[in-house]
Amino acid sequence: MKQIVLASNNPGKLREFGQMLATIDIEVLPQAHFNIPEAEEPHITFVENALAKARHAARLTGLPALADDSGICVHALGGAPGVYSARYAGEPKSDERNNQKLISELAGKQDRRAHYVAVLVFVHHAEDPQPIICEGEWHGEIIDTPRGQNGFGYDPYFLVPELGLTAAEISAEEKNRRSHRGKALRQLIERLKLDV
Repeated sequence: MKQIVLASNNPGKLREFGQMLATIDIEVLPQAHFNIPEAEEPHITFVENALAKARHAARLTGLPALADDSGICVHALGGAPGVYSARYAGEPKSDERNNQKLISELAGKQDRRAHYVAVLVFVHHAEDPQPIICEGEWHGEIIDTPRGQNGFGYDPYFLVPELGLTAAEISAEEKNRRSHRGKALRQLIERLKLDV
């Protein structure tokens, strides 16, 4: 089984990536396994942040690396929190405080449309001149009251209108089929299958 390092310590992401990449005989190890500190994310786009994280993890481990930069973009907030989704309410990172801030910012706004974005970057090595870049989106709307126990981040507030359920109310399998990260990861798997 081929090993790659995931440039994240997020257990939810590790679980999602691990399950799907295992289908093509790839073992995903978190960067914490190598005592790697998180990379800086100074950029204003998802792709630049993901590339910086992937190169950082590959450089410090000598392994191929996968990084994801993802977030939620809310129409009524001009795309915020966007790349700042994980730290929307400041440091330390807190899903609960991020969600409280989001709901507060949306108070009185009629337009509740939002979409998750995931950009995945895979590098064979730190100086890879041709990283594999895949992107997915998942459209829905924000509700005021959280529902569901599955998922993480903004999932309990992200309603999938065609299902009438939040991202935290659907199964992991259904989420992998529909989600921004699942879409991007399926693209990546197809690319990696060709990458012999």
